[in-house]
Amino acid sequence: MTSARSTADGGRPSAEQIDAVMLTARVLVGVTARSFAAIEDRVTLPQLRVLVMIASRGPLNLGAVAEGLGVHPSNVTRACDRLVAAGLLHRSDDPADRRNLVLELTDSGRALVDTVNQHRREAIEGVLEQMPAHRRRSLVPALLAFARAAGELPESNAWSLGWTTEQPVRGTPTGGTAA
Repeated sequence: MTSARSTADGGRPSAEQIDAVMLTARVLVGVTARSFAAIEDRVTLPQLRVLVMIASRGPLNLGAVAEGLGVHPSNVTRACDRLVAAGLLHRSDDPADRRNLVLELTDSGRALVDTVNQHRREAIEGVLEQMPAHRRRSLVPALLAFARAAGELPESNAWSLGWTTEQPVRGTPTGGTAA
């Protein structure tokens, strides 16, 4: 895929550049898989996606979760029922609209998401420690440029990749679909 910018900057990416990014993606997928393995006896991957989404965006209603995940609301209802039963999610009536249910992480749900993120951070730190310091310094601008070129997901959508980087701003539940 060629963009006007790549042509203006000196041509198409080389096979070596593409291969390097693909290899790095494999490493990051492995980090993600290992972080999930640490908690897979407690939740399924789709359930973890729900938890990470709520951790990233704050309280949500069922319709907003379904829309964000691109699934039918009945699928979200079943997943959330299981998460409530496991003590990882709290479900309550929305005081602003009693037709909506608000989903929030419990302390246990927050701890589970934090555990996954901590495993990822530690794994990435371990890899970075194996690199010479001067390579790590040049890595930051290259990775940030790569993220920008990819359209850099706004922080509110980071849940879709399963990578949260900071606590969400607490507020009212988002999403206008009744569930």
